[in-house]
Amino acid sequence: MKDLSKPTEKNVKLVSSYVEKYCKRTGLNLHPMKDVSEAVTTGLAMHLDELKRPLCPCRFYPDKQQAVAEREWLCPCSDMKAYKYCHCMLFVNEEGMPVTQHLPEGHEGRQAYGDIADPAPERMPRKLPN
Repeated sequence: MKDLSKPTEKNVKLVSSYVEKYCKRTGLNLHPMKDVSEAVTTGLAMHLDELKRPLCPCRFYPDKQQAVAEREWLCPCSDMKAYKYCHCMLFVNEEGMPVTQHLPEGHEGRQAYGDIADPAPERMPRKLPN
């Protein structure tokens, strides 16, 4: 019987490999506190086991299947793809802070962290919205 409190080793490796490649692609780093990055990658792997999709583990979902169908919170989430802003603090700068430079005015990330520069602005995951 599968231990539901831990993800499968296969999905932990899959998520860890993906996260490492995504850091290289975006020019960002994993959070410098290993406990933070491990907690998020473990949560992503658990959701991969449960839902067959890497749903962000840092949010509460009244209906996880609906959240998967909506795709906004699949890792990398919509804010990460558009603005390089990671709510989970998995993808951050060297100091462990989330990039807020590309966020629109009034976004919660800017309000919480201020203006934090992107260490690799030439490596946007995709084009910024107009």
